[in-house]
Amino acid sequence: MLEFLRKLFGGKDLKLIIQNGAVIVDVRTVKEFQRVSADGAINIPLGDFGKNIDKMRQMKKPIITCCASGMRSDAAKRQLESYRIEAYNGGSWQSISRKLQ
Repeated sequence: MLEFLRKLFGGKDLKLIIQNGAVIVDVRTVKEFQRVSADGAINIPLGDFGKNIDKMRQMKKPIITCCASGMRSDAAKRQLESYRIEAYNGGSWQSISRKLQ
């Protein structure tokens, strides 16, 4: 049912986007990230985003952002989109981890 609603309302299949090579960027603090994170995620804290835009642009891949709850990752997604970088809000790092299974 959830998949049907996602397709009906235009939601993206993040699992497929990940399988096709997207980069997972965890925007939590370094301490939060060091405690636990989604497999394969890289850590670029939201506070450091501005100075890392070129690095993320050079990846030339879609970026899926994640954090603890989805709030910071949404802000990060919007910031990336303002630089015309393809980005998706993955929500929490736990949500991304479930998609990787």
